[in-house]
Amino acid sequence: MMYGKIAIIPGRVYFPEHGNNMSNNDYKATVKYAGDDFFIGIPPSGHAQLMDSKGDRHAAPTPLEMLLVSVAGCTALDVIPILRKKRQDVTGYDVEITGTRAEAHPRKFVAFHIHHIVYGLNVSEKAVADAIKLSDTTYCSVAATVRPTAEITTSFEIIETSESPAAAAG
Repeated sequence: MMYGKIAIIPGRVYFPEHGNNMSNNDYKATVKYAGDDFFIGIPPSGHAQLMDSKGDRHAAPTPLEMLLVSVAGCTALDVIPILRKKRQDVTGYDVEITGTRAEAHPRKFVAFHIHHIVYGLNVSEKAVADAIKLSDTTYCSVAATVRPTAEITTSFEIIETSESPAAAAG
């Protein structure tokens, strides 16, 4: 359903005028003030993300929380396809990230620890270690962006299972 320049699709807001210009080297995003200390971030894909500057309200992520998710998401989007290419039988995958901030303002992140949890059958430790290393050193542009000012460490564990963690919990 279209409302002016905003498309409302169940579960998301899309700004079609942004289009998808992510194929070139120049990116443009827009952040719009939505009132009551809410902001709407619109990336080049047009898929909007609500942000909340009142950290105690917890109604939407803050930009810092989105940075944590971006670092973890970037490596996750690298690791899974690499493990598929290595023909690993992965049935589930989680990435947990912790960030340590400086005490003094602007309280930037000075360190990240990324912990990969791989579920599957006979998943090779070497394959997982190699996939994480490739992401960390070659492919993950978000990690490459924050690495000059923040240390990034990684760890992983492999949990032997034949079903996805969601299926086992349900």
